[in-house]
Order: sequence, then structure tokens, then C-alpha cells
Amino acid sequence: MARSSPRIALVTCQEVLATGYDRDLSVLADAVRKAGADVVVLRWDEPGVEWGDFDLVLIRSTWDYTWRAAEFLAWADRCGAATELANPPEVVRWNADKRYLRDLAAAGVPVVDTRYLAPGESAGPGDLPEDREYVVKPTSGAGARYAARYLPADREKAVRHLERMHAEGLTAIVQPYVRSIDTAGERALQFFGGRFLHASRKGAVLEPGTPFDDKKVAHPNLRAWQPTPAELAVAERALAAVPGAPELLYARVDLVDGEDGAPRVMELELVEPNLFLFLHEDSVPVVAEAVVGAAG
Repeated sequence: MARSSPRIALVTCQEVLATGYDRDLSVLADAVRKAGADVVVLRWDEPGVEWGDFDLVLIRSTWDYTWRAAEFLAWADRCGAATELANPPEVVRWNADKRYLRDLAAAGVPVVDTRYLAPGESAGPGDLPEDREYVVKPTSGAGARYAARYLPADREKAVRHLERMHAEGLTAIVQPYVRSIDTAGERALQFFGGRFLHASRKGAVLEPGTPFDDKKVAHPNLRAWQPTPAELAVAERALAAVPGAPELLYARVDLVDGEDGAPRVMELELVEPNLFLFLHEDSVPVVAEAVVGAAG
């Protein structure tokens, strides 16, 4: 008896369905169908869905999850208990909070210097740099949400920013502004099925003086990029440091250059990274085959 086609759900959010903001979603759905699967596109919070009816649930553009983190993580746990979720719920939970950067640093991965201020913790001496530009953003955020760039003279603005995040229960990150972003940009190295897939480069997201609650362009001046051996090495070290060495269907490692010119991890995206397939058309069938293989 012939085996039936695998059933796969590509998971997004209401905003994407309403706006079409995810340029890759329909392309990926079509490619996965051509690779032999039955595919549906659903919101992660779609009512009445029996997630266990799918052979694979692939998290894609769930870009509202940082506003509803507890609800989203509870969904990931339920979904992962019912079927194969990519990436796995334990990975999603760990990666949904940027305090994972501490784990990477402890494992010897070069990361951007980071300190954390949780609700109830005021910015004391030394918490906000007095000799350089810096960035304040939440540990749970996407698309530069609630992120802003400050000069030392902007301390009062930065403190109000922290107070706003703390009032909403958000833990804040404080990082030095990596000046190389203004010239060398930020590089996103994509991995799929455990192998390097492609890379992209984007310009600076945070402009001086832009309020933290303004909407930003998340990927300005995006273009294809050929990573250096040093960039690939750091990205692979970051992936190897994920707790438990889980099998990852997809991963994106965002890198910037430190003051010494060496690459450092800015973010490790294992929940819902944009794959930028529209920049890398040759990657589409590779991704589709890997998705269908994961469903099998």
C-alpha cells in the first residue's frame, strides 16, 4: 500500500495573513507541495486546530509571539507533545529569551557584551555606559521592537525606556553599540538540516535619536553575502553550544564585527527567523526537501 503524503503545517500569525509581510511564506508552501507534501498555512493561535493531525508543524513567521510569549511557549509545548515541532519546544523556550547569550558566552562563543536589568532592578552606576553609545532592548523581542540607540548624554531617555519595559514585565538588555554595523553591517548566516544554506547582509537598523517605540525597518539594505571562514566558524560554534545539542531543522546566526575586527554573535535565531529565500532562490528546493524529510 502506497504511503500517503506527509501533512505539514506552516505556522504564521494574523498580521502576516492580513498583510502578506512574509515574502517567503507562499513560495515555501508551493515548494513543499511540489516536494510531495500536503501543506496548510495556519496561525499558531488558530482555534480548534488538532496539531496532532500533522506530521510536522514548522514555525515560520509567528512574529507576534514576543508580545505574547507565555501564550506562545505554552502553545509550543502542547504542539510538541502532539507531533513533530520544528524547532523543538525546548529549543523554542531557550531561544525565546535573549538571556541565552549568557549560555553562549559561558560556552566560549564570542558574543556582544551584554548585561541584563530585570523588572525591579534600577540602572545603577556602570549599568548604562558613560563613554560610548549603547543599545537598550528587551530580552524577548523581534524586528527591533522596543530597541533604541543612546549616547551617554541620553541617560534620562534610556532610564525612561527601561522603566517602560519594566512596567510591562520585560527584562532589558544593555549592549555597547557595535560601531562596525554602520560600515560592515550585520550578517545573517542561515543553516538548514544541519548544513550551511546561505548568508545575507543588512545595514544598521537603529538610527540615532529614533524613539524606542517607533516602528523600524528590520532588514535595511538587505543583500546576499558570502561569509568568511571566520564567520562560518563562529556560527558553527554557536550552534554547537545550544544546550542538549538538539537536532535543529533551521537556524540563523546573526554576526557583527567586534572592535578587534573578529565576528561576534549578536543573536541566534532558532524560533522564527526570516529565511530571506527571496534573495536566494536556489535555496528554495533545498529547504523544501529538508522540510519534507523532517516530516517523514
